[in-house]
Amino acid sequence: MNTSSTINQITDYIKDKKGTDITIIDIRGLSSLTDYFILCTSDSDPKTRAIVNHLKKELSRKKIKPIQTEGFDNLDWVLIDYADVVVHIFKKEVRDFYKIEKLWADAKIKEVKND
Repeated sequence: MNTSSTINQITDYIKDKKGTDITIIDIRGLSSLTDYFILCTSDSDPKTRAIVNHLKKELSRKKIKPIQTEGFDNLDWVLIDYADVVVHIFKKEVRDFYKIEKLWADAKIKEVKND
């Protein structure tokens, strides 16, 4: 997997389904679990479902399959683990509560503009 290309594809797929507040957190050297987190916000259960399904479908076409998906039953915080990249899809209030960006303040953080 070309990580840089995968990150760009993931952010584009999130935008396709109207995910907002997309943030890339580079945690290489700070964690042994993964290299990058991609965070986004969804304002409804149907939108969260659409983002998750679209990501999985489009990446699967490129032979990139998740190791694990968590939170799909609840939809407040869905995590999709692609090994080098972990995608977090939050409801706004959950994202505001956990403040993942602040937990990783030592990491390189990049906000992605919605076109």
